[in-house]
Amino acid sequence: MIKMVVTDIDGTIYTPEKGITKEVKKCIQNLIQKGIHVAIATGRTYGSAKKVADRLEIQCPFICYQGGLVNTYEGEIIDVKYLNPDIAKKIIDDFRARKIHLNVYVEDRLYVEDDNQYIKDYIGDKGIDYYKVNSFNELDFTKLNKLLAIKYDTKFIDNLIIELKNKFPEIYVVKSFDYFCEIANKEATKGNAIKILAKKYGIKTDEVLAIGDQNNDIEMVETAGIGVAMGNGTSEIKSKADYITDTVSENGFVKAIDKFVWGK
Repeated sequence: MIKMVVTDIDGTIYTPEKGITKEVKKCIQNLIQKGIHVAIATGRTYGSAKKVADRLEIQCPFICYQGGLVNTYEGEIIDVKYLNPDIAKKIIDDFRARKIHLNVYVEDRLYVEDDNQYIKDYIGDKGIDYYKVNSFNELDFTKLNKLLAIKYDTKFIDNLIIELKNKFPEIYVVKSFDYFCEIANKEATKGNAIKILAKKYGIKTDEVLAIGDQNNDIEMVETAGIGVAMGNGTSEIKSKADYITDTVSENGFVKAIDKFVWGK
């Protein structure tokens, strides 16, 4: 029996074209009304995730930064895992020299050195605030949530991930979108965050359904009792999932819930 549903946002319940459909909104509200826990898992900030919950008209816990921050709807921190400041500084200096755009997240705030098209595209309609600094060195690296490198070159991102994994095996590096390279604490995964929430609510991981579409969702799909990949998901997550549902445009989330929670 499913007692908690953990869902990714982008590409799972939300698209820039359609936003969040009324079917998805009704489905998630129905889960909560029936006593099933719902958690939103994302690479986004807490502030951005909360805006999604507000659109859904629900209150739920959040897994942010791939699992680097787990908190309640009200913002109470359940768990936090920061990126090693020494490693972060090395990566920041290297990326700056190579002119790789970088988003730096400190204490749930997004900072950039360059107010360029990359950050404008990234923000889109997500409702995320960001702050420009002259240098990332001004920031407190001891409370660094994650780094996000952006480059409109999928092969470059793939190679960058391999490079970072080889150079810094003690950190978590993953592609969250074709152009995004996420860098975080080694334990900052959505899978580990599910274990934290399950323990908090007295739920077994076998009683959790997790659903996502990108490689940063693989750990939670593998951790949950039922792991679902979206039809628009990557080949990697599809290979790890227990079930592949329809695409986000076809309300694949709703169809997965109907199948595994309501038995339709």
